[in-house]
Amino acid sequence: MSQGTENQKAFKRKKTIRIGKWQIEHWQMISALLMVYDFIAVCAAYFLALWLRFDGSYNAIQSQFIQGYNQFILPCAAVSVIIFLFFRMYNSMWRFASFNEFVRTVLGSFVSSFFHTILISILILRMPISYYLLGAIFQVVLLLGIRFSFRFIQILKRRSENQQNKTKRMMLIGAGNAAQSILKEMSRAREVSSDKIVCIIDDNPNKWHRYMDGIPIVGGREEILKAAQEYKVDEILLAIPSASLQTRRDILNICSETSCKLKQLPGLYQLVNGEVTVNDMKDVSIEDLLGRPPIKADMKEVFEFITGKVVLVTGGGGSIGSELCRQIAAHKPKQLIIFDIYENNAYSIQLELKEKFPELKLETLIGSVRDSRRMFKVFKTYRPQIVYHAAAHKHVPLMEDSPCEAIKNNAIGTYKTAYAAMVHGCERFVLISTDKAVNPTNIMGASKRLCEMIIQSFDKKIKEGKAKEIPQFFTHEGVENADKDGTGKIFDHARTEFVAVRFGNVLGSNGSVIPIFKKQIEKGGPVTVTHPDIIRYFMTIPEAVSLVMLAGTYAKGGEIFVLDMGSPVKIDDLARNLIRLSGFKPGVDIQIEYTGLRPGEKLYEEKLMAEEGLQKTDNDLIHIGNPISFDEDKFFRKVDELMETAYANKEEEIRILVENMVSTYKPEKIGMKDEKYQALAHCS
Repeated sequence: MSQGTENQKAFKRKKTIRIGKWQIEHWQMISALLMVYDFIAVCAAYFLALWLRFDGSYNAIQSQFIQGYNQFILPCAAVSVIIFLFFRMYNSMWRFASFNEFVRTVLGSFVSSFFHTILISILILRMPISYYLLGAIFQVVLLLGIRFSFRFIQILKRRSENQQNKTKRMMLIGAGNAAQSILKEMSRAREVSSDKIVCIIDDNPNKWHRYMDGIPIVGGREEILKAAQEYKVDEILLAIPSASLQTRRDILNICSETSCKLKQLPGLYQLVNGEVTVNDMKDVSIEDLLGRPPIKADMKEVFEFITGKVVLVTGGGGSIGSELCRQIAAHKPKQLIIFDIYENNAYSIQLELKEKFPELKLETLIGSVRDSRRMFKVFKTYRPQIVYHAAAHKHVPLMEDSPCEAIKNNAIGTYKTAYAAMVHGCERFVLISTDKAVNPTNIMGASKRLCEMIIQSFDKKIKEGKAKEIPQFFTHEGVENADKDGTGKIFDHARTEFVAVRFGNVLGSNGSVIPIFKKQIEKGGPVTVTHPDIIRYFMTIPEAVSLVMLAGTYAKGGEIFVLDMGSPVKIDDLARNLIRLSGFKPGVDIQIEYTGLRPGEKLYEEKLMAEEGLQKTDNDLIHIGNPISFDEDKFFRKVDELMETAYANKEEEIRILVENMVSTYKPEKIGMKDEKYQALAHCS
């Protein structure tokens, strides 16, 4: 529907009155009627004052006062209406009348009464003092009454509607400035919401058993459970933006034992900027209960490294890839290239970046990292100096069902992209890896371990000046052959530094457990957990991206950067806490079902293999794993065989070959008889 059609319909919906050739809008008619009312109100106010002065008896009123009133009141009322026009008492929307309208009405009435007193005393006669006082009072009451009666009716109507819905009873944690702002905001919103705060919690004993805006401060955090039950609390608002993460987490852990829904202020900056309102309250995120503070990396050197560089992000439309693109785009690269096989994601991040960074030189390319010729063309055309390789298949159960695809995309795709980077003068190549690469029991984790071995092999050969010994693999001969003249000169200036970044599960990423749990809770359950004892390390997308970018900046080549992600978290605890944070009781309102470990899934993930040692970095939460030695030449020969097996789609053989290449990989022999498996293993 066009905007013009909408405007025409809106115009037709306006209430109008036609008088001859004149068309009067509804509000203008209301203003005219209000003027008539004010004229009558002024007359009535002073007559009522005179009548009461003489004990409510018209016959008792002295004749000179009646004559003086009759002679003066009509012109006085007309002048009063003019005064009211000057005070804009006929231009307001009285259904939204506020203190401003109240003040203007009182001032207009005062000025009108002042002139009435002066003029009637000078021009006609001096009236009784009570006439002036009572007349002024009655006048302002009549003027305000009609104006605010409509709003009062609207308030009663809304409150009546709200009473039909369940009124939320709230507990406010914190009795400081933020809490005061929340209370004021809720007070202003009472006419449209029946929700109310019934009690306040604060750890300061000096505030206990006192009142804040009429709300009792019942005690410290130890009273939360008791107060929630005693006051029948439905929702808890956490309003202590200056509290440390540990304090908030401790309080939220207590609150999660109640059946109340939790909300909190995002941070201190809202308070500083005076932006604290009820709308600033956000649902408590499960990240608040993960058990560690967020990583605060100094990104200054990172962005100095990126500024003015050509940067390529493979898998740039994914969760990690798109966040990388946002961070990179914000710090003035010479050019940013988004490369992804899924056009919808790539298009989405392209539109976002073009809107936020109109000056950014941006290229969005569609293609597969498996395609050697496509990768060579991209590197030859754009000459990226930094590559963040985030393209990968990551879903463990799906990759167990399609192991050859995991190898093609993850291992072989990484090899081809790394090779194209090396021969085209790329400075840094950063591989996005995973803790599932440690002692993998699934093909996805094993494929990512192969990716780590590939970049370690490339880095070592380059440092030894043997880049030409790195074989080029492709499934078709053609233009992508790097050493076309056979002299090997193209490898003489190979200088790419290859590193890997290994981290755990990313909260909020596509397919991660938290969004799945939230959808299941929205549907009323059940929430499905594979095993009651399964644990995982978690990190947020910004943390993961900061680590990836630090690796690209500080890398010297060959490292595997590892994040200290704190203590692992039980998935069962995450599910139960998320149910509580949503205002339900686990096992009562929302059931939890255990579905059993999926193929290739472990009860726990490790951050580092036993053989690897750790080196410290300037950031205490970031470590470097020492490379594990292996025969690179033998490994390259196996990669060639691995590629042929994967493209031949020999799913049973591929696991055996990967197991021989990755000594820590222990696959489940699903669908294979023991004797067949032993035969394949022996042949390999």
